[in-house]
Amino acid sequence: MAKYLFITGGVVSSLGKGITAASVGRLLINRGLSIRMLKMDPYLNVDPGTMSPYQHGEVYVTDDGAETDLDLGHYERYTGEPTSQKSNITAGSIYWDVLHKERRGDYLGGTIQMIPHISNEIIERIKALEADDPDIIVVELGGTVGDIEGLIFLEALRQLALEVGRDNSIFIHLTYVPFIAAAKEVKTKPTQQSVAKLREIGIMPDVLVCRTEVDLEREHLNKLSLFCNVPKDCVIVEKDVETSIYEIPLVLSRAGLDEIILNRFRIAKPAKPLTDWEKLIETIRHPKGKVRIGVVGKYSELQDAYKSIYEALYHGGYASGYEVEAVKIAAEDIEENPAVLKTVDGILIPGGFGSRGMEGKIRAAQYARENKIPFLGICLGLQCAVIEFARNVCGLKGAHTTEFDEERGMKTEHPVVCLMEEQTDVVEKGGTMRLGAYTCELEDGSKALEAYGEKRISERHRHRYEVNNNYRDKLESAGLFLSGSNPDIGVVEMIELKDHPWFVATQAHPELKSQPVNPHPLFKDFVAAAIAKLKAE
Repeated sequence: MAKYLFITGGVVSSLGKGITAASVGRLLINRGLSIRMLKMDPYLNVDPGTMSPYQHGEVYVTDDGAETDLDLGHYERYTGEPTSQKSNITAGSIYWDVLHKERRGDYLGGTIQMIPHISNEIIERIKALEADDPDIIVVELGGTVGDIEGLIFLEALRQLALEVGRDNSIFIHLTYVPFIAAAKEVKTKPTQQSVAKLREIGIMPDVLVCRTEVDLEREHLNKLSLFCNVPKDCVIVEKDVETSIYEIPLVLSRAGLDEIILNRFRIAKPAKPLTDWEKLIETIRHPKGKVRIGVVGKYSELQDAYKSIYEALYHGGYASGYEVEAVKIAAEDIEENPAVLKTVDGILIPGGFGSRGMEGKIRAAQYARENKIPFLGICLGLQCAVIEFARNVCGLKGAHTTEFDEERGMKTEHPVVCLMEEQTDVVEKGGTMRLGAYTCELEDGSKALEAYGEKRISERHRHRYEVNNNYRDKLESAGLFLSGSNPDIGVVEMIELKDHPWFVATQAHPELKSQPVNPHPLFKDFVAAAIAKLKAE
C-alpha cells in the first residue's frame, strides 16, 4: 500500500510549494523510493489549457497529452519522473465529472452533495496513482488554507489521512514567517493563524516548513513549535537561497526532512549524498562566464509564461559551466527595429498563440539567419522561421500562416503554414490540436541528429498548425533543410540551415523534458553554439 505525503500552504500564495514538493520528491528518490506526484488546483477551470499566460503562466504538457499546471514542470525537472493525466486535478474537472455522473444516473437519483460526492471523487482521483505501485504519493494542494475553493480538497485530504492511518500519511505545511524591517522583528503570528485554520478543518500538520528571508533564532522555532503543536525538530527553516532554486533539495536534506518523513512512515532507507546536485550548485556558484540569450516572446514581462524555456536555457548553460542570462525581448518592440538583437549571443523564439508580435518574431528569425547568430525556434518559432525563409529566400511574397487569416481579414497568399486538413496530400484529417508525445525521425547530417545521438526521438507537442507539405519542394530547393519529420502523419518536425553555425527549429516543446542535471540536448548544443560565438568575438 502506498503512503501519502500531503503538502499544504498558508499565509500567502506563491511561496514555492511546487519547488518544495519537487525537492521532497528528489530527496525520496535519492533514498531509493519510488514516488508519484500530484498537484491539486482549486480553481474552477477544467484545466489550464484555455487560461491566459498572464493569469496562470505556462501550460505544462505531459507525454499523454494533459495540459496541466506549471508545477508539474518543477516535479519533472527535480525528480526526473514523468507526470501524466493523473498528476493534475482541478476543481473544475472534479465538478464536471460528478455532474456528468449525476446526469447519467450513476448516483441512482440521490441528492448530490459536497460530502460525500465531491470529496469522494477527489479521493478516488488521488488513489488512482496507486495503480503505478509507488512507495509514496506526494500530493500538493494549490492556494492557501482558508481559500473557499480549497476547503473541499482539505476535507478530502483529512478523510483520506484518516482512512490510511497515521503511519501511512504525513502533512507538511509550508508557511511564511515575515521579517518586519521597520521593527527588526520576525513575526510568527501569521503561521500560528494559518495552522489554527488547518486545525479547525481537522488537520494537524506534522511538519512546518518556514519560508523566510532571514535566519530564525531558537526562540522563534520554539514559539512555532509550542503554538502550532509541532515537535521542535519538525520545524524546518527554508530560508531564501542566494544561488539557485535548485539548492532547495540540499537545504531540506541538511535540515533532515527526508529522515523525518521516513521515520514517520517506518521506512528504513540509508541516507545517500546528493552528489549530482552538489556538483550542480558548485557549477552555478562558479560559472566560467556568462552568455546572453535573447528570448523573443509576446509575454516577455511575465516570468512564468516561459518558465520551462528559461529553465532549459539555464540547464544548457550548466552543461558548459556557463551562466545564461535570458534577455527578455518583446516581439512587438523589434517589428520595426531589431537592433536590440545585436546585444545577444543567441536568439530563441518560443511558442505562442495569436498574431500579436508575429512580425517581430519573423524579423528576429531573419536577423538570426542573416547575421549567423545561433538560433533555436520552438513550435511557433519554427513556423516563424519557415515563413521568413519563404518570404525572403524563396521569394514567396505574402507567405504566412492561415492561423491568422480571420484576424487579419484576408486570405494568406502563400499558406506555408496551415491546418492539416488544408493540405491536399496529408491523408489524416482533422484540425484538432496535437497534444503530447509524437515521434520524429531525424535526417543524417543534421545538427539535431548530432545533438540527440539517435535517429528516432520523441518530443511533446501543443499546436494545431503544421508546415504545409505542398511547399516542401520549394523550401528544400531554396536551401531549407527539413531535418526531422513525423513518420506516421508525414509532417515536418524540424528544420535547419546548413550554411549557418547553428540554426535549428522544432515543432515540439523540448524544454518540457529538460532537467538541471540532465539538460535537453537541443538546449545544450544551442547554448554551446552561443558560447562559441561569444568566444570568437
